[in-house]
Amino acid sequence: MTGNEEKTIYMDHHATTPALPEVVEAMLPYFTRNFGNPASSTHEFGRVACEAVDEARGRIAALIGANPAEIVFTSGATESNNLAVRGIAEENRRRGNHIVTCAIEHHAILDTCERLEEKGFRVTRLPVDRDGLVDPEAVKDAITPETILISIQFANGEIGTIQPIEAIGKIANRRGVAFHCDAVQAVGRVKVDVRKCGIDLMSISAHKMYGPKGIGALFLRAGIPITPQITGGGQEGDIRSGTLNVPAIVGFGKACEIARREEGKEAARQGRLRDRLRRGLEAGIEAAALSGHPERRLPNNLNFRFRWVDGEAIVQGVKGIALSTGSACSTGEKQASYVIRALGVPEEEARGSVRFGLGRDNTEEEIDLVIEQVERAVRRLREMSPLP
Repeated sequence: MTGNEEKTIYMDHHATTPALPEVVEAMLPYFTRNFGNPASSTHEFGRVACEAVDEARGRIAALIGANPAEIVFTSGATESNNLAVRGIAEENRRRGNHIVTCAIEHHAILDTCERLEEKGFRVTRLPVDRDGLVDPEAVKDAITPETILISIQFANGEIGTIQPIEAIGKIANRRGVAFHCDAVQAVGRVKVDVRKCGIDLMSISAHKMYGPKGIGALFLRAGIPITPQITGGGQEGDIRSGTLNVPAIVGFGKACEIARREEGKEAARQGRLRDRLRRGLEAGIEAAALSGHPERRLPNNLNFRFRWVDGEAIVQGVKGIALSTGSACSTGEKQASYVIRALGVPEEEARGSVRFGLGRDNTEEEIDLVIEQVERAVRRLREMSPLP
């Protein structure tokens, strides 16, 4: 964006978030002055870097109720999900070959499960109800003596629905099955406590919570064995080898510290803006339907279906507003979102979906402008549509 252009209203915070100034400031010394490799413990440069990594590890652990030693750094959520699913599957192959997951998981889970099926694993993909919820009883019924892993996301990045994770965790723990949770969209936005929820493995990503891109973590509960997927240097307790990205790790830790410090205040503010946006869209646009649970949803998420128009056309038709039709990892797909279709929505209606992802910088004035622009775009598209 050049200085002569008007500011674009950014409402795609599920795809990524801008790094906060405090985060960038914390990172900067580790590009230049404190550039040491944390594995080089024989000199001061390495020790300073190692101390910074340890401090960040503690901040991340504190946010989710874990111990610092249970945080394994990765390159991001996709790697964390792969490490969790593949690592548990390979480690327990002799004990069983069955995985339980959900139909609306991120592709990093679904595609990984498909690859494991090619190697002889069995995967049960549980359906969701019309609000996007998994039934804990269905999870319990799906478990067999061969089940080695349950992987259910904390909150969906398209429709915002928050799953009954605590209930599912209790079921998994009682049956002695490892429980993995993709909490990328939830951590930093809602309270996540791995102990209370009975989570054994959990994926996190910094850039979804105002930290840098290219850094994530896997919470791995102490005592849970897992097969490493990247070997070579012995870093991260030999679970994930590779030179640690110290500046990004420091930024990740700072973002977690800020999220913990705010204790839900910013989430409450975004929730009020979300409700304002919902009321405005429902009042101003006929045949606009909410996707996802009306209450059990992320505070910054709305997903609306607008009948008789294409969601991509709406996104392209609004001026000065950054929106999306779904996950950043599948926006380029031609077919309707698999998440919306899983709710029982017909293909044609699902194509009219638009996702609104609110963030820290959004204001009431911006919300009102978004309502106005979307209403205008939908009206114009419907006037052009051959459909009644």
